[in-house]
Amino acid sequence: MPPAANAEHWQQALRHSLKNVGELLRFCQVPADALDVDVAPEFPLRVTRVWAARIRKGDVRDPLLRQVLPLADERLAVAGFVADPTGDCQALAASGLLHKYRGRCLVVSTAACAIHCRYCFRRHFPYGEQRLDSGKLAAYLRQRPEVTEVILSGGDPLMLTDDRLRALTAVLPDAVHTLRIHTRMPVVLPARVDAGLLEWLAGLPQQVVLVLHVNHARELDGETARALQALRQAGAHLLNQAVLLRGVNDSAARLRSLMEALFSQGVLPYYLHLLDPVAGAAHFQVPEAEALALHRQLRAVLPGYLVPRLAREYPGEAAKRVLAG
Repeated sequence: MPPAANAEHWQQALRHSLKNVGELLRFCQVPADALDVDVAPEFPLRVTRVWAARIRKGDVRDPLLRQVLPLADERLAVAGFVADPTGDCQALAASGLLHKYRGRCLVVSTAACAIHCRYCFRRHFPYGEQRLDSGKLAAYLRQRPEVTEVILSGGDPLMLTDDRLRALTAVLPDAVHTLRIHTRMPVVLPARVDAGLLEWLAGLPQQVVLVLHVNHARELDGETARALQALRQAGAHLLNQAVLLRGVNDSAARLRSLMEALFSQGVLPYYLHLLDPVAGAAHFQVPEAEALALHRQLRAVLPGYLVPRLAREYPGEAAKRVLAG
């Protein structure tokens, strides 16, 4: 049975998210002096309680905790780590619209996320200057019939209400036959996958590809399984792109567990990204040679359809660069 329509439920859960370091450490039963944390981070902390509940209590090295806990390392200036590592700002075609690749464009639909990942490549993005205008979006796309795929990104597009999502997708011209949605919401707040969202998805004329972002197998549980099953039943094709992160998933065993856990919930691995060199995230970096070795180990123990492409984005290139397939 599909989830009931209950926007208030997921929005109320959002309001009760963990929003400061002390609160997160108490929730996870981690001593405040166990790690060199940044108690007043420039990039604010935000974590849903349902996702934080998957963090092992008292474990200062927990790979989920590491993804969201601000450390003092974030304030270190490291050569090559910059504010706009993927060239988003130079690819702005209009307010809130990125056009990097010929046949597809990306809509920065919102600045909001339910969880603030410390390695986020858009942690410095000037969201305040990017006000999306659906009329201008429609006009831009009508003038470019070669654009057949629109990507909803952000922030997280599923932070928008169902009505706002309907209004946004209603202006897409007939030439757009694929809608891709990049989101963490079904994993970090499974309650977002309610009847209203599923009705919108099922009614879309485009093919829907929903790309999740899961980095560790313990991010998936019974609640995510039910949400993902409902999304598949609504007609969405589910893929995952992970980021290779030091201390989170930088071992063949952890990566294998992640890919198998994804497949058990109906999600195919798509990309394993090398870290985008965004300022504040250098402590997550895994060198390319080590990444290639891990990928070779994955190919030796997993069937080909569970081995993600190892990739990195370089600003100005016509596509992501695949380092190993």
